[in-house]
Amino acid sequence: MEPSPTLVIDRSSAIDWYLRNRARSRAIFDLIDPSAYYSRPIALRNPIVFYEGHLPAFSIISFIKRGLGGQSVDPRLEKLFERGIDPDSEDAAVPRSGAQTQWPSRDEVLAFAERADEAVVQALDDMDGANQPAAQRVEALYTALEHEAMHQETLLYMWHRLPHDQKRKPAGVSYETGLPPEGGHLPPRGGSHENPDLWLPASAGRTVRIPAGTATLGAERERLTFGWDNEFDAHRIDVPAFDIDVHNVTNADFLAFVEAGGYRDSSLWSPENWAWLQKEKLEHPTFWLPERASADPRLEGWVWHGMFEDIPLPAAWPVYVSQAEASAYAKWKGRRLPTEAEFHRAAFGAPSESASDTEREYPWGSAAPEEQHGNFDFQAWEPVPAGSRPAGASAWGVHDLVGNGWEWTSTIFAPFPGFSPMASYPEYSADFFDGQHYVMKGGSSGTARELLRRSFRNWFRPNYPFVYAGFRTVR
Repeated sequence: MEPSPTLVIDRSSAIDWYLRNRARSRAIFDLIDPSAYYSRPIALRNPIVFYEGHLPAFSIISFIKRGLGGQSVDPRLEKLFERGIDPDSEDAAVPRSGAQTQWPSRDEVLAFAERADEAVVQALDDMDGANQPAAQRVEALYTALEHEAMHQETLLYMWHRLPHDQKRKPAGVSYETGLPPEGGHLPPRGGSHENPDLWLPASAGRTVRIPAGTATLGAERERLTFGWDNEFDAHRIDVPAFDIDVHNVTNADFLAFVEAGGYRDSSLWSPENWAWLQKEKLEHPTFWLPERASADPRLEGWVWHGMFEDIPLPAAWPVYVSQAEASAYAKWKGRRLPTEAEFHRAAFGAPSESASDTEREYPWGSAAPEEQHGNFDFQAWEPVPAGSRPAGASAWGVHDLVGNGWEWTSTIFAPFPGFSPMASYPEYSADFFDGQHYVMKGGSSGTARELLRRSFRNWFRPNYPFVYAGFRTVR
């Protein structure tokens, strides 16, 4: 049986994508000082060395072995680098290969990666000769390609936790902290008119009413060349009317919560989240530093702990927090986090007289994602002010629904009707249908444009504060 047109792969484009992925990953690892190579910037994750080996190992396992029925390049290293970890506490954060793992040198990892890359490119040239069904080959290929793109974002937020002197700052790094195009005003407290970093969008704090309607979650299998197993099957959900913040909650917004004692008020937190808060002794977002906590003695007041340097806290940037912190803030405001369906309705819905075909491919319409639509695809090392990409607003006028930070929802990550594990990565979603992970939507500055499709879902534990994730509230 011949494959459908959607399963015909342009091998040249696939090779180009794979090599672009590999070049970007190498550039990200080259930012790290050799002294940090075996460190664990986030205790809940493996050491850095694991990830440089994991990316080529995964491509061999998912694409060549599972997708094409091919052979290993190095069985020992493929086993060592096969899978990451997602523990519920630091005490459980032991590499799957064992607590006493002897990690190889970087030279050995790079030599393994070079052999893996050669094998993958050769396999791409020879794809049509494999015995596996076309659908299986295509799924395995895209699994490997998108997996590496996803991990590049993981690497970036891990690097964010490293001391600045363990990273090499690229030339020309700058931050967009000033006034959005629509104009703005000063936040309620602090700042001076001489400091544009403290200005907020003119519509800060505004909400918009989304009328009742339907939202399509998931995707139709025949309409996508590739989707992860948790994206299927497509189904429609009735969504009652609600109002939603036009902009993400900003650092300025969240500062009011911090100064009002939000981290000390147990009534705002679930029992589980309050226990986590007390154990970790958190008093502010992980991306913030309080006065005098920065290594830079010139900085006063609250500080944004950036990738390569600390800067005065940009009031108009979206705040990056855990789902637990976002939920507490929303309760403090007398509101709540949106459901996954409400996010879809606000992002992809549109006013229409017709009950059908009213949803967009992207918040801004059907045009392919470009820089003017949002802060994504590795455009920036940090966020940009809320509302800075007005061309990306949804039909309802809601900004930054794609890019500038993933958005937490109140929806537990669970399978859609019709779910079945994918052959190339059967544990990808199923291992996390445990009631302990929440859906995130949208994307961040470190999200590749290939992952910006409407049905794509991300997820994390509610007490994971390191990812580039913000939120907005609804009622």
